[in-house]
Amino acid sequence: MSQKKVGSVFKFYVQPSVAAVEVEGKISIGDELHFQGATTDFKMKVTSMQIEGKEIETAKKGQKVGIKTPERVRPGDEVYKIAE
Repeated sequence: MSQKKVGSVFKFYVQPSVAAVEVEGKISIGDELHFQGATTDFKMKVTSMQIEGKEIETAKKGQKVGIKTPERVRPGDEVYKIAE
C-alpha cells in the first residue's frame, strides 16, 4: 500500500466538520485519504466534496475544495491518497 501527497489543509470548519484543502494532485469521491499532521492521523473515504457550495466528483491540482471529515484537522496537515 502506497501513499501520494494530494493536498494540504488550509482551514477547518468545525460546523459541519469540513476540511478546506488546497489540491496538489487529483482527489475523487470514493478515494481513501490519509490526513496527517502534528496531532492529526486518520484515514477516511471521501463521501462529500464541494467547491463554493457545489458538490463535485473530482478535484484537480490548484483547486480549493471542502471535504467532509470525521475528525478535526488543522491548517498545515498534509493529505495523502492511499493506493493499493
